[in-house]
This record gives sequence, structure tokens and C-alpha cells, in this order.
Amino acid sequence: MAASDEHGDGAKAAVGEAATAGAMLHVIRAAGTLTRAELARRTGLARSTVAQRVDALLRHELLHEVGGDSTGGRPAAALAFNDGSGVVLCADLGATHSRLAVCDLGGGALAEEVEEVAIADGPERVLTLVHERFGALLEQAGRSAAQVRGIGLGVPGPVAFDRGEPANPPIMPGWDGFSIPGWFAARYEAPVLVDNDVNIMALGEHATSWSDSRHLLFIKVGTGIGCGIVAGGAIHRGAMGAAGDIGHIRLAGRDETCRCGNVGCLEAVSGGGAIARRLSALGVEASSSRDVVRLVRGGDGPATQLVREAGRNLGEVLAGCVNFFNPEVIVVGGDVGRASQQLLAGVREVIFQRSLPLATDALRVVPSELGDRAGIVGAAALVIEHVLSPAAIDRALRRAAAA
Repeated sequence: MAASDEHGDGAKAAVGEAATAGAMLHVIRAAGTLTRAELARRTGLARSTVAQRVDALLRHELLHEVGGDSTGGRPAAALAFNDGSGVVLCADLGATHSRLAVCDLGGGALAEEVEEVAIADGPERVLTLVHERFGALLEQAGRSAAQVRGIGLGVPGPVAFDRGEPANPPIMPGWDGFSIPGWFAARYEAPVLVDNDVNIMALGEHATSWSDSRHLLFIKVGTGIGCGIVAGGAIHRGAMGAAGDIGHIRLAGRDETCRCGNVGCLEAVSGGGAIARRLSALGVEASSSRDVVRLVRGGDGPATQLVREAGRNLGEVLAGCVNFFNPEVIVVGGDVGRASQQLLAGVREVIFQRSLPLATDALRVVPSELGDRAGIVGAAALVIEHVLSPAAIDRALRRAAAA
């Protein structure tokens, strides 16, 4: 995944001020390929300075040379980011199953798998399994632990992002305040970033399909309901990491008891688990959101009707969010969100009926493009942008020089 830079002048100012190898790498990643002469023109730096920074990046295999366009005579050598110079480990941990991957520094998956694992088993058991599977995936990808540059994980609950600790997660017993980065520190010499699973899904969808949209909502409809918020092009987490918890907004006139202790929450009425319970009460065999998906895809009438109703309830909550936040796009994903156009139709119906015309004038409400891979893609993007930031690259080069 290349770094984005909307204005060449901004890149020039950033490098001109810092004049570091890390800032120069950022410019090259944003451009794709640049010759040394083009790099000097873009950054405003002397060619001798450019040569010095480029040589440091080449020595550490962060850049490589590729064929450039010739204007006559010998072709100029172009510089490109070497996305094979390291790997990142990614895990999207769900309530009952997880997706894990080894990705290169361009975000491409080198090895990937889905594992059945219950988050309620607690951090030691779950993370031990994750660590074991990371080892197997590294071997499958032909990479070693020494090549790991960072680790990104998503978990199904609120997270104190700065510390990488789950914060009062309702479906993760034993995880509250547990230091996930601290657990991995004894196993990898690499930074560990942890975020809410819906946030990394939002990041994955934004980076892949909607990078030109500055304001986006990603809605996950699975067993529960959550929302990831991209505001001004970046994830908005809120003061305590609880932003986007729309599953616990109350629906008027409903009194179903929610796992959070309140009544009438959107999740308690229209989450996949709630729909499964209602189907079971009707005599339809359903115990989970996966059963709801199976029934809808099989054309079951009651399941399809309840999913359409869930879409309308979700649309009611999102209509308020649209008026408040004014997003450019709403992406709907999660197991139930991807199961049927009926849910999406219900969402659209109410949003465009209840929201202000100005807020919906250019609004797009669309299904997820990445499906159940959104979390892995987002986790990779999160950790790659961290480990390839100018400051991180400069620190790594200084450590290598001092070794």
C-alpha cells in the first residue's frame, strides 16, 4: 500500500524541513518511482544530500532500482520502494473465528488462513494460538521472525489504542487491561498495534476502495453491530476508544434486554444474534448469525423478512448519524451485512427518508468490497503506515548505524 500524498508541494515542504531519509522514502512511496534527479526537484534538496539519503535507504534494502524512462542515451535509474524488505503479521480476532496473515510491506498477503478460536477463552490461550499460527504462516511464506517489522491486531471490543489494551470489552472475559503489546514483546522485536475490529475494517475498506473519501462510516452487522469512523481521512476513536458503538443506541418503543444491561439497544433488536433468537422462537432452526446468513441465502421467508426489518432499524440509527456526521459513504459489512441485499435496501430506505436532503445529496450506501478480509487489509495498513513513517524509518536507520 503506497503512502498517499495529495499535493507534491506538501511532500516537498515536508522533506525540505526534515531532510531525512525517512521523509524521502515517504515521497518515493507516494510517487511510485522517481529518479534521483526527479527526487531532487521534488524535494528541493541538493543532489549530494539526495544521494546520501538514497544510499542509506538502498543499503537497508528499503529501496531498489528499476528501469527508468530514457530521453536519449543511457536510461536513468528509477528508485522504488522495496515492499519485500520485511513483513508484517496481522490478525483479525473475532468472537468465535479469526483471520490471520503474513503481509509484505505493500500490504499484499503472502500467506493467510482462518482459524476457529473463541475470544472468550482468554488472552493467554488465544494469543498463544495466534503466535503458533503466525509461525506456521511465516514458514509457509518463506520468511523468518527476524523479518517481522510490525504486528497489527483487531479485537472485538473497545481498545485503549495508545497502550494496546482492551478496555472493558463486554464479550472478552479476562482481557480488560491486558497488554497485548507486552505479551508479544518477548517473542518479536517489533511494534504491536491493537485496535477495535470495526476500526481496522473501516481502515481496510477506506484504503482499498474509498481513499478519496475523507468521511466514511463502516457498519459491521454480525452477531452484534458496530461502526468504524473515518473522519478527515483518519480513524476517529474518541476519548476512550468507544467511538462508533452504535449497537447500543436505543430504538424507540423497544424493550429487549441487551447484554450491556440496557433495554431496546439496536444490537439487542437487530443484531445477528437477536435475529437468530427471534427465528428460533418462530420454530426455525437458528442459533447464531451464521445460521441467519444460511437461511437468508437459502431463501427462507421469515429470515429474509427479519433481516429487512433489521436494515430499517439500522437505517433509523444511521439517519441520525448522517445528519450529525455527514459522511460521503457508508459501507455495510459483517456476516449479516453481506448476506442479503434486503438489509442494505432497508438501510437505504430509511436513511434517504429520514436524513436531511443536504446530508444525503452525494451520499453513497454500499456493500463491503473486501468482505471478511477487510480486517486483515486494515490491520496491515495500520501497522505498515506506522513502521514506514518518516520518524520510524529514521529511528531504524540510526539504530542500524549504531549497531
